[in-house]
Amino acid sequence: MLPQVFNTRALLASIYLSTIISSAISASSSTTAELCRQLEAGLGEVVISTANDADYEALRTKNWVQTAWGTPTCIFHPSLTEQLQEAVTLLVKANVSFAVRSGGHEPHHGFANIDNGVLIDMSNFTRLDYDAERSVAVVGSGLRWGEVYTQLQAHGVIAVGGRVLDVGVPGLTLGSGLSWFTDLYGLACDNVVNMQVILANGSLVNANAKENPDLFWALKGIVTEFTLATYPLGQVWGGIKTYTTEQLPQLMDAYYEYQSADDKDPYANLIIAICPTNSSIGVLVSMVYLKPEKPAAFAPFDLINATSDSTAIKSFVDYLAEYGVPSVPRFDWHATSFKLEKSLYSEIGNIITTSPSVEAVKAVTAGLMVIILQPISSRSVEIGRASNGGNALGLEAVNQTWLSTATGWWFPDDDQTVHNAGSSMVDQFVTTATNRGDHVPYLFMNDASWDQDVIGSYGEENNKRLREIQSRYDPSFVFQRLVPGGFKLQ
Repeated sequence: MLPQVFNTRALLASIYLSTIISSAISASSSTTAELCRQLEAGLGEVVISTANDADYEALRTKNWVQTAWGTPTCIFHPSLTEQLQEAVTLLVKANVSFAVRSGGHEPHHGFANIDNGVLIDMSNFTRLDYDAERSVAVVGSGLRWGEVYTQLQAHGVIAVGGRVLDVGVPGLTLGSGLSWFTDLYGLACDNVVNMQVILANGSLVNANAKENPDLFWALKGIVTEFTLATYPLGQVWGGIKTYTTEQLPQLMDAYYEYQSADDKDPYANLIIAICPTNSSIGVLVSMVYLKPEKPAAFAPFDLINATSDSTAIKSFVDYLAEYGVPSVPRFDWHATSFKLEKSLYSEIGNIITTSPSVEAVKAVTAGLMVIILQPISSRSVEIGRASNGGNALGLEAVNQTWLSTATGWWFPDDDQTVHNAGSSMVDQFVTTATNRGDHVPYLFMNDASWDQDVIGSYGEENNKRLREIQSRYDPSFVFQRLVPGGFKLQ
């Protein structure tokens, strides 16, 4: 089983590297530099930053970790949709590689940055208009979820979005978008009412349930703004409880009991973050109840003594502010999924504490590994199927866990070592779940590593439909050829 997994991953890595190489030579450096001069000369007040400009270094390293940094020939930050349309037209005509960055939270090299191409920085697209009569908000692609939540909180409403304040709106939403509201309203992608999209030919279209519904289903293109459904929200009960790693068996049992309740409360949600490399961190359980009261849903955890507890009634934004991301310069993550099964959860817990991957990560400078358990209910899958024609994810309507293996470290020389350790641990999870018949093939894009076949995990039927949609909206495969990063349709 394992050799086949490794061979598949090696093949995907080869395809990924080949894509980067072919894209990098799609236009000469002189052609790319000339295009940057064209953009600067022809598009009015648009700012172009090159290596000679004082702000270039800060802009090229704006992505949150060094693994995502690039060295673009120029950085283009438009303020108007028309400017972006013109830029895409010029890029395609000149056969110049480009990348698009909004929040820049993806840690993988080349995904939201680029070497020797044009980086399109969407940070000026900051519109946010709330329409109380329609219960929607129009949200620009330059915004992060913290900005969205803070502005909507003043109106007593919320949109279905990210669990980390600094994450950008487009990347999370186009990657499906797991949210604290998923049990109630589905994934972030299920709550998009309209997308304003720039296509590969530079044209601007709306994509929704009535206009370009196939593109809306696929959730592809350069999105300049989203219209999102909003829902009432006041204060919440929530916070973080911490435990020791030695308590993990008890916590896995409590997690199973919480997730398997027949009458599971959709207002209650949690994630469990386990740090086997750092005993001082231990296990964090971040839990929230979307009402200002403590729920019965988390009772299984009350029986386990916590080492700290910040749960209280507070605003939703204050709750999210407690949940940060590790401060390390290099980062990677891997995804896998499996069904709800108590004995499997016990085996998963054992792998987390005994895997050789843990020691491999601990051996590198500032090595950090965090395993994150994210419960997904059959209810949330069914909501997605019923919303606006469904989504492209191919999810099975069963209770399941989306697991993320997050790794951090300090030096570039350790990149391959840590990546391989994360891959190996996920392979252990996959093998264990598969042998029991509990493996779920779906890979959560927002938590996947660069060499995982995310879109392939959506199933052959959905992949066939995606290829048909691609042939209609991008017949020249612009986003396959000229955008080296991102997860590709094989």
